[in-house]
Order: sequence, then structure tokens, then C-alpha cells
Amino acid sequence: VIAVPISTATLILLFFALRILMKKKKARERDYAEIKEISTVESLQFNISTIRAATHNFSIDNKLGEGGFGEVYKGTLENGQEVAVKRLLQSSKQGIVEFKTEVALVAKLQHKNLVKLLGFCVTFKEKILVYEFLPNSSLDRFLFDPTNSASLDWRTRLNIIIGIARGLMYLHEDSRLKVIHRDLKTSNILLDHTMNPKISDFGLAKLFGEDQTQGDTKRIVGT
Repeated sequence: VIAVPISTATLILLFFALRILMKKKKARERDYAEIKEISTVESLQFNISTIRAATHNFSIDNKLGEGGFGEVYKGTLENGQEVAVKRLLQSSKQGIVEFKTEVALVAKLQHKNLVKLLGFCVTFKEKILVYEFLPNSSLDRFLFDPTNSASLDWRTRLNIIIGIARGLMYLHEDSRLKVIHRDLKTSNILLDHTMNPKISDFGLAKLFGEDQTQGDTKRIVGT
């Protein structure tokens, strides 16, 4: 008669003990994931002196263009690798949170039709992104320039369209993140040496959870 309540009490204690252990395990896994993500981002960080040397101290001769968030410069690292350096203006509306979002987001996205993020730099006054350098600049410089436009035959145009579509499909469906760019335009489509298109500038990207297919996109963004 006494054995029954003792067994019941033991089972109850075991149940709560298992719940506590499971919670601790999940907490450890969550902490490990956060540490791993921080380590991944930190491994991409460049020193400001390296960036200044690569761009000749942001020389006007190295300037590639200027967008809504800041200026873009061509740089050459010590190993000879050419890079595109996106230097955010101090007056830019893109804050620290948006900057970190872009770094964390782009670092996780890997596709042949997306611009590859090589690293970043953050100081008290500077927020900088370092991308792979694409020699053929952006799509708008071909479409809206009579001379350059003539070099785009229909096969090349079709390949560019297909590449952009594949990049968007990856962002929307195939990546473990669900991303809406929200500022897709010809100036944000960059071209490599083979005219392969790559989608750039995820500063205004809309990030969805795994089980979400809709989001609040009522706020007007982009240009």
C-alpha cells in the first residue's frame, strides 16, 4: 500500500528533473548558436587601417559611385585581391541595427547570383562593408547607356534575367532564411567578368521566419 505513493512521487520527481535538464540543454544549445554566430561575424571583421590602405584613404580616384546609404570605393588588399568597399555616410539613416542585420544576413547567404560579403569594419565613426569586386559594374550602366547597351545581345540579356530570377528564388524559397530585398533595381544588379548577374545591397532586406510567407510591407522603402 505504501509502495504505490512512493513510486508515484518518484515518477513526478523524475518528470520535473527531466524537464529541467531539457531546458538547460536547450539554453546551452541556444548560447552555443549565438556564440558561433558572433564568432562568424567577428571573423569577417577588417581593421580600419587595412581598409584605408586598400582604398588609398578613400581616394576620389578609387570611388566607384554613391548610393542612398553612402559611397562605394574600389580597394586592393595586401594579397592583391580587389574588393568593393561600401562606406556608409555618417548622415545615413541606416543605423547600427540595420548594419548588423546586413552583415549577419549576407554572410549566411551563399549563391552564385548574390554578391559575396567578404567582411566589414566598425569604428566609432565608420560603418563599412567589404564585398567582392565585380568589374562590369551595375546593370543600369549597360541598359541606359547607348554604347554599352549595344554590347548586350539577346542571349546575354536572357542569361541576366534568368540569373536574377534564380537569385530571387534562392532568397524567397531555397535559403534557410526567407528574404525580400525590397530595393531591387538595375543599379543593385552587379555584373562579373562573364556578365553573370549578382544581386547586391541587402540593407533594406525584409527577413521572414521559416514558417512565414507574409510580412508587413506597407512601409514604403527603396528608391
